[in-house]
Amino acid sequence: MHKSIGVRCTAPLLAGALGSAALLLAPAATASAAPTASAAGAGPAASAAVPAMAAAPYEYLGWGSPQKPTDVMKAAGVKWFTLAFVLSDGGCNPKWDGSRALTGGSDEAAIKSIRAAGGDVVVSVGGWSGNKLGEKCSGASALAGAYQKVIDAYKLKALDIDIEDTEFSNATVRQRVVDALKIVKTKNPGIVTYVTMGTTPSGPDATGKDLIKRGAAAGLANDGWVIMPFDFGGHSGTMGQASVSALEGLKAAVKSAYGYTDDAAYRHIGVSSMNGKTDEAGETVTTADFRTILGYAQQHHLARYAFWSVNRDRACGSGTDADACSGVAQSPYEFTKIVVQYQG
Repeated sequence: MHKSIGVRCTAPLLAGALGSAALLLAPAATASAAPTASAAGAGPAASAAVPAMAAAPYEYLGWGSPQKPTDVMKAAGVKWFTLAFVLSDGGCNPKWDGSRALTGGSDEAAIKSIRAAGGDVVVSVGGWSGNKLGEKCSGASALAGAYQKVIDAYKLKALDIDIEDTEFSNATVRQRVVDALKIVKTKNPGIVTYVTMGTTPSGPDATGKDLIKRGAAAGLANDGWVIMPFDFGGHSGTMGQASVSALEGLKAAVKSAYGYTDDAAYRHIGVSSMNGKTDEAGETVTTADFRTILGYAQQHHLARYAFWSVNRDRACGSGTDADACSGVAQSPYEFTKIVVQYQG
């Protein structure tokens, strides 16, 4: 997930550094309780669920010596990024890291450069640390209005709500997020939405299952319920195997809540892994694990395959912050090159 200055991280990052994890995107769902998985929604943004959207790794432009997105595009072949994080400025108003304006600054310039190079972005709202819009906005309508400001600022085709920590643990806030997303879906036909959360090796915990059930009960046609399978606190087998186990648990929860078929349920779940050493001592996600996840995603046509983060997709130099490198031996963008093979 994400920590202090907005980083996604279920637990404190390595050596007390900032934190990590995140994402989501892919074919959109229909509005019924058991929609067909192929629909991308109606309306002007219906083309949003393009294949490349399904592989949109996180990049955090506020820390970790971020690479120029256009350089990553050239080196790794990636087209889409999930940019993190939008937070509350202390009230019900969205800003990057809670401090940088949505428009007129370096963040907007980065998005324009990605689009000029033939790519696009998902914007991620939330993360582990900082002031959360879900908590600072007084109700669903106000929260939807805050989300709408982000959508309007960039004419987004996709939005990721990375719900963690106190925003995740509060039942009132969980319901507020669900209700706000339903409003967003109504006002923005065809927009792709993802809800990203932590997980156990066997799938979402009771809180995560409750969130999914609330979404189904509200009639929220969410395109991807996404888990972050790392920082487990113990697991069996490889991290790739543990990720698959967690995804199977997620599929079962989404199928049960929405009444989907197995195929439709798979198409409405996603994964956001973490490359290399995670926040938990002794836990490492290897390129082999990423290939295991890739095979599973391809077999079942998951809504999304992302990871935290592009910032970390390089080997560490002497004294390098763990938020800026993977902690394992690798070539540049080795993890991104695996993820980008996923096309939904």
